[in-house]
Amino acid sequence: MTRLTTLNLPSMHKHFIGFDQMFDDMDRLFENSAQKGAGYPPYNIAQINEDEFMVTLAVAGFSMDNLDVTKEGNVLSIEGSKNPSDDTVNYLHKGIAERTFRRDFTLADHVDVRSADLELGMLNIHLVREVPEAMKPKKIAINSETTIDAVGYDNK
Repeated sequence: MTRLTTLNLPSMHKHFIGFDQMFDDMDRLFENSAQKGAGYPPYNIAQINEDEFMVTLAVAGFSMDNLDVTKEGNVLSIEGSKNPSDDTVNYLHKGIAERTFRRDFTLADHVDVRSADLELGMLNIHLVREVPEAMKPKKIAINSETTIDAVGYDNK
């Protein structure tokens, strides 16, 4: 069984017209995932119900003072900065990360951050989709007793 390990996006551009934005996003996604440390910190995205979501990042060792959550446009950014620990400690094994990070998530339209909580080393960001009433689908009532006399038809 062969496994797809690379994706040649430029060669696919010639087959799809009008999908430039999608290919730009995919290029950016694959470029970011190839960077060192792109998997840090690990995260989960859960759908609570149709309009609520929870993004959870494992940020053990970070305090609220070291974390920054911002939303600019449709991009949710989580940044963590940490001062390196005392270098005088002679570690036999050092597996707890003490590096800065930045995670960006592209949000759908009308998704807003409701809250962000830090508990037991987990940063939970509660997201809610609130579509404005004017943009929600509207049910149109169908009248059954209309006549179309103006065109020469009647409803008899």
